[in-house]
Order: sequence, then structure tokens, then C-alpha cells
Amino acid sequence: MKNYDMKEKLDQIKAVIAKGPYKDDWESLAAYKVPAWYDKLRFGIFIHYGVFSVPAYANEWYPRLMYDPDFDAYEHHLKTYGKHTEFGYKEFIPMFKAQNFDADRWISTFMDAGAQYVIPVAEHHDGFQMYDSELSSYNCVDMGPYRNILLEIKQACERKGLIFGASSHRIEHYFFQGIARKIDSDIDREFERGDLYWPSVCVDVDFDAVEGEGSPSEEFMLDWLVRTCELIDRYRPSILYFDWWIQRTELKPYLKKMLAYYYNRADESNMEVVVNYKHDAIPLGIAVPDIERGQLSSQRSYRWQSDTAMCYNSWCYTKQNKYKEAKDILCDLIDIISKNGTMLLNIGPKADGTFSDEETNILKEIGDWLRINHEAVFDTKPYKLFGEGPTVVEEGAFKDGEEKGFTSSDFRFMAGKGCIYIFAMRADENGKYTVRSLAKKQGAFNCRIEKITTLFGI
Repeated sequence: MKNYDMKEKLDQIKAVIAKGPYKDDWESLAAYKVPAWYDKLRFGIFIHYGVFSVPAYANEWYPRLMYDPDFDAYEHHLKTYGKHTEFGYKEFIPMFKAQNFDADRWISTFMDAGAQYVIPVAEHHDGFQMYDSELSSYNCVDMGPYRNILLEIKQACERKGLIFGASSHRIEHYFFQGIARKIDSDIDREFERGDLYWPSVCVDVDFDAVEGEGSPSEEFMLDWLVRTCELIDRYRPSILYFDWWIQRTELKPYLKKMLAYYYNRADESNMEVVVNYKHDAIPLGIAVPDIERGQLSSQRSYRWQSDTAMCYNSWCYTKQNKYKEAKDILCDLIDIISKNGTMLLNIGPKADGTFSDEETNILKEIGDWLRINHEAVFDTKPYKLFGEGPTVVEEGAFKDGEEKGFTSSDFRFMAGKGCIYIFAMRADENGKYTVRSLAKKQGAFNCRIEKITTLFGI
């Protein structure tokens, strides 16, 4: 077990905040500006890869569901691996070998798909770090693959010219596996800080609540702050993505310290960085909001992100994955960018480090389409009108459970190089399209159309 001096770490964080331009209050942090390079982003790749990839069952919440009798993952675990007292989640770590993991191959695949940025999950709810850490031995350098997965991805991104980010889901670890305390399992005692199962608090949590039942302890929040700052210092991500639960009221003082630390560290290195957040955890303008598995119904003046997966049921690889069609993902991408957003599309590699055939084919189809339509997607900005048509995209998170139902009367617009780019969201069987917003006296367009050129249809 690794031990570290919490006071020493906190003193360092305090010193960086004290000498930098950003202080740990909203007024100071409001001086932050989203960098110009982020304004050019349209399409990125999210990566859910870790110990949960080994059982490859249900979804990335297997580390919790395997201990919960209300889910079939519980019975699956008993039948496949045995009693929870004898084969707990920790037992999967030696099985996570990543023997075919090749960061350069991954990044080349993402580049061919048209991705501009890559955000691997550095630490998921299970608490296993996908990077070398001095704060816990439960990481992929000291155990499992015995290699620094996050660092290798970062270095490959730098070699290939893609923007590197990192995602932290650490805050949810407070309660994530606490459900195991309700049954006979290997999580039946108290653990020291730094252990994979610490603290595993057994509490009923409203996942969307900002306060109330499930308040994280001060020790855990300090540990979250120190872990996040270590991730910032060791790996210098240009984008730092946070999953939900950072909206908790109790976390706000620590969240402000983290933001001030990250922005000050970036200032020291002449970097421009971005934080992604959910659930209004951070005031608008201080970071970039993210919508999980969802979109906005209208165009926004500010930049935003939609993160979604290639399959409907899971973010990690499982043998039960139900995959989307590439054309539907592309329609979502076009809808998102027309409203001033960017899409972060997840891939879930297999435990050995390879991709499924389904995800490989989806990425290829997306890449083929984006190569033809590159200028319309990447060399443009949202038009003053995002689009037209009868199909209304429902706003909010977790709305991508089914195909949107776009018709040949649905269009999205982008503008650049003196042109308006019109995306037909579905093909018309007769090859005829009527765009009403660009007609005379419609108020959205007052110029003369000199030429119409077809690039390619979705």
C-alpha cells in the first residue's frame, strides 16, 4: 500500500493557487476563456477501457452490479466466477493483461475516422487508475498490464497531432461498490485510503441530487482533489473531462480549488485547456458543459459537447453490446455541430486491447464519409439557422436510446468559405430536396445563390 503526506500535497495545491492568476472562487475563475482551438473541434473519441473490460458482461458498471442481487450480473458472477467472498472484483485485475494494446494503432484508427481529439478514461468508478500513480498501488503500472496505458495514449496523440484529454470518474467511487456490504463479499470490512475498495460507503444515493443522502466525507474529497491534481501534473491533458456527481454542493470548495490549480498550471506552461462538466456543476463560461447521451434542441452561442457511445447498452466492451448504425451516429454529429457543439464518441476496447469488428466498421464508415465531406464539417461554423424540418430532437441527457427518425425534409446548415453547407439528414427516394429556409423573403437568407454543388449524401 502506498502512503503519501496529505498535508504536503495540499500545501502544494495551495501554493500554486496563491501565486497564479486564478483563485479558488467563482469570480476569479470567471476570467477564464474557452481557447480558440476548442472552437474548431467537431469530433472526438472517448475510451472506456479497464478492469471492467475483463468480465465483458452487462456494462462498465459490472464492478457494482456483480454485488447487487437485483441485477442479473450478480447471478452471472456466481455461475461464472464463484462466490463473491472468494472471487471479488479485485480478482479480475491479474486477468487484465492488455497484451495486444498498441497506442499508435489506436490513434491511427481514430485519425482515419476523422477524430480531432481523444479522451481516455483515466480512472473510472471502480477506482483502478489507468496510469502510474504515487497515491495508490491499484494502477495499471503496478498491476494488471504493468504498463502506463494513459501515458502511451498521450504520447501517441502527440506523435500523430491529436489533442489529448483525460477523464476522471473518481468522485463516484465513494459509493460505487458500497452495495457489496449488503451481502457476503470481499468488501466486508474497512479499508485504508489507497486500497481499491476504499471507502465503499454503503448508502442510498440519488445520483442526480446536489445534496442530501450520500454526502462524501472530507477525507474522500481531499483525496479526490489530490488525485485530480496528480493527473494534471503528470499527464498535462489539454481537456479534463468529469463525469456526473461533481455537482454535489459539498464538493464545491474542492472543485473550485481544482479548477484554479488546473488553469494556473496551464498558465505556467503557456497551455490553453478545457474542462468538461455535467449537471450545471460549474457556472456557465468557466468550463464547457457536456450532455451525456443527449443533445440540445436548438443552437447555442456557447460551446458544448455531447458524449455518446457506439452502442446503446454499454460504454465498455461486452458480448451483449447492441451497436448503432454509422449513419445514425453521423446524423447526430451533424445535428450537434449545427448547434455549436462537438461530439465525443466512445469506443470500448476488448480486455486484450483490440477493437470489436462492429466498432471497427463503424469508425471506418464514419471516416469514409468525413473524408468526402471534410470541408463542410471541419472548415465551417454554425450558420445563423441550425436547420429545418419536421423532426424535433428532444433536449437533454439519455435521449439516444433510439434512432431519431429524420426524414428527407430534415436539413442542417453550416457556413464557411462564402458558402452555406446543407446536410440532408435522410435520402429522398426520388433524389429531390426542398430547402425552404433559403427561399426568398424567408428572413434567414437574403443573398443570391450562384451555384449549388453536391458533395455526398448521408
